Amino acid sequence: MTRTGIFGGSFNPIHNGHIAIAQTALRQCNLDEVWLMVSPQNPLKQGLQLLDDDVRLMLAQQALEGIQGVRACDYEFQLPKPSFTWNTLRHLSKDFPERHFTLLIGGDNWAHFERWRNWKDILRHYEVAVYPREDYPGNISMPLINVSSTEIRQRIKNCKSIEGLVPDKIIKLVERYYR
Repeated sequence: MTRTGIFGGSFNPIHNGHIAIAQTALRQCNLDEVWLMVSPQNPLKQGLQLLDDDVRLMLAQQALEGIQGVRACDYEFQLPKPSFTWNTLRHLSKDFPERHFTLLIGGDNWAHFERWRNWKDILRHYEVAVYPREDYPGNISMPLINVSSTEIRQRIKNCKSIEGLVPDKIIKLVERYYR
């Protein structure tokens, strides 16, 4: 059975922290792959202005080019919106019965996991790996990565450099799309 980590998010835009988390989870959770599930709409982040789904997916795909075992995924684009993790995991398990799915989430989300729809079912049927966030520990051991998509968007708005925050190969694209 192929072990696949599901790392959902808006990736608005993808950044080096996302990539580091995926690569660390790949190793520490004994996964064969990590799918960065580009979400059309996070139900807990209603009202967030998102760049077009296909543009966020394209940026993620380009950022992950050449990174072994990690890929961007548009699976949720075909599911009803908003995207509830339980629905996504159920559909994935049905469509990919040869895979064992592990949910990757941040410590901040874990602290409020009981707010997620069908959270008990998720825990009953899937492994959950938690990466640390500021003020929130995780069960994946890694240094805290202090970068956020919000910070990147703000830096672009203020004409500041995003070098070192996103992969070099997508800096110009991110700056163009988020101006």
